[in-house]
Amino acid sequence: MSNLAFLSLIFTIFISTSNAISQCNGPCKTWDDCDGQLICINGKCNDDPNVGTKICKSNPPSVPSPTPTNTCRPSGTINCNGVHPIYRCSPPVTSSTPAQLTFNDFSEGGDGGGPSSCDGKYHNNNERIVALSTGWFAGRLRCGKMILIRANNGKTVTAKVVDECDSTMGCDAEHAFQSPCKNNIVDGSIAVWRALGLNTDLGIVPVTWSMV
Repeated sequence: MSNLAFLSLIFTIFISTSNAISQCNGPCKTWDDCDGQLICINGKCNDDPNVGTKICKSNPPSVPSPTPTNTCRPSGTINCNGVHPIYRCSPPVTSSTPAQLTFNDFSEGGDGGGPSSCDGKYHNNNERIVALSTGWFAGRLRCGKMILIRANNGKTVTAKVVDECDSTMGCDAEHAFQSPCKNNIVDGSIAVWRALGLNTDLGIVPVTWSMV
């Protein structure tokens, strides 16, 4: 066999082998040229219409657009100790959700205002409890749920959700005449701050949190 004939044979085998593993819409001449449950239709490997489980789609799958990390935008403003944005949403909850830890007095007469939204009661500040911004509070869906809070010093604490840190209203008795919360607040009792080894004099501290 001449060198030219040998190279031609090798090339033919290579092409046949390539066709034998053709994927969706790959070139083909016979059904054997297609992989798996694909069959040759009009010179291209495609779904077998007689097979229930589909392998290919008529068009290549589209690549989804990246999801913004935070699509929450203000829904208006309120004039309350100055002009503040109103938020009915909060940043997405993840396994490590960035937040701002603030201090709240959940007892009667404390700076938390009215009783807790979840149970209509005031609470002892020695309980490890929190209020969440309106979006995270999710219309009481997180009432009674436990969350894990992590401070930058590495310490963690679990706390129960008992109240909403209202991001839509303020400057009334129910809200202790305070401004609306920002949309990324975890408002913790002194027991939460102590467990994290933090001084409430700091006022606001960056933390992360997740559902337990």
